[in-house]
Amino acid sequence: MNDKIIFFANQLYEAEKNRVSLKPLTESDSTLSVDDAYAIQLLNVARVTEEGHMISGKKIGLTSEGIQKQLGVSEPDYGHLFASMSCPDGKIKTADLMQPKIEGEIAFILKADLPGGRVTEEDVRRATDYVAAAFEIVDSRVADWKIKLADTVADNASSGRYVLGDKKVRLEDVDLPHVTMKLYKNDILEAEGKGAAVLEDPCRAVAWLANRLWGYGVTLQKGEVILSGAFSAAPMAQKGDRFRAEFSTFGSVYAEFV
Repeated sequence: MNDKIIFFANQLYEAEKNRVSLKPLTESDSTLSVDDAYAIQLLNVARVTEEGHMISGKKIGLTSEGIQKQLGVSEPDYGHLFASMSCPDGKIKTADLMQPKIEGEIAFILKADLPGGRVTEEDVRRATDYVAAAFEIVDSRVADWKIKLADTVADNASSGRYVLGDKKVRLEDVDLPHVTMKLYKNDILEAEGKGAAVLEDPCRAVAWLANRLWGYGVTLQKGEVILSGAFSAAPMAQKGDRFRAEFSTFGSVYAEFV
């Protein structure tokens, strides 16, 4: 592993630990590639798991046109979720984050492994136990969200926290591309979207993830939570803000920043 990978991994690790933002990695090194960025991410994932944190799933980012425009990128990315990121009561400790935003999406909970390479949407359907409404709270260790694709990939795809809704829905009972969502911030409608915004079908996004991960020696595993991508652009959040996302078929999911 080259010194560049180790240097940037250390920078991001310390930024996360101390909650002090960095300038974009791509400003420090304009040659930083997406493959370099995934190597940085995986190095820090290994470090965090060695510290005793358990991987609980994966997240797909930058799937919707709104999010891609917001961050100035043109393809999806992925990151790792840890059990410590789960907020089952919907309460998000704002002081533990740096510049959080919130996204409404659909979570897949797997009942079988999804080894990649040639995973199809039908493979995803067979491997899924159920789907549920979810909030992903994204956060960036890069100052002012001034990120390019390599910056967010290296930063674990800007992962922060997540909240799962209570209602469990079987895939055969829902038409995911036509699921609609309304996202409210402090009871004011902030954003709207539908499942087709996520690579036209969230199942397609999960298949993309399985195949992308395979190239890095990573497999989606039974029991994991897969956050499939945002339905809309992500509003900023700060202490005192309350959010709810209302999904057709899935009910609602709630989050409060405390």
